[in-house]
Amino acid sequence: MAAELANLEEIPHPNLESSNIRVVEALYEALRGGDVDTVQRLLAPDLEWWFHGPPTHQHLMLLLTGHQPSSFSFNPTTVKAIGNTVLAEGCDPDCSVTWVHAWTVDHGLMITQVREYFNTSLTVTRITHNSPSSIIRCQNLWQSTLPNTIGKSVPGLVLAI
Repeated sequence: MAAELANLEEIPHPNLESSNIRVVEALYEALRGGDVDTVQRLLAPDLEWWFHGPPTHQHLMLLLTGHQPSSFSFNPTTVKAIGNTVLAEGCDPDCSVTWVHAWTVDHGLMITQVREYFNTSLTVTRITHNSPSSIIRCQNLWQSTLPNTIGKSVPGLVLAI
């Protein structure tokens, strides 16, 4: 019975996923519009940040910390929720720089974590282990597509959720 309950907890609730997407989309809209109050309301004060890519592409960090005005604009072409993780993917106008953000949204209310990837191919997987057997399963849930558009080789990473 406990194993069945654990499996039920892994099934994402569609309404919660929709709420999580709305939070992330509201954040991007607030960033584009310079709405600092909304940005502060949507981000946890102790936001956990992780970045992978060239140091010169830390546009989101510069934007959120106010260190330097950036002309880089985040306009996601794809937004998908998998449970409390919301994946957003986009590129610059020339498609020479691609990015993926993996946001963690707490109960459809506030963003508590962001993992940012620039010029990196990202694959999101779920690893499950059924205790009666020793079989470990790795389910591919999502893969970024835009790195293929920049016409150069980029590193690939796996995010297990």
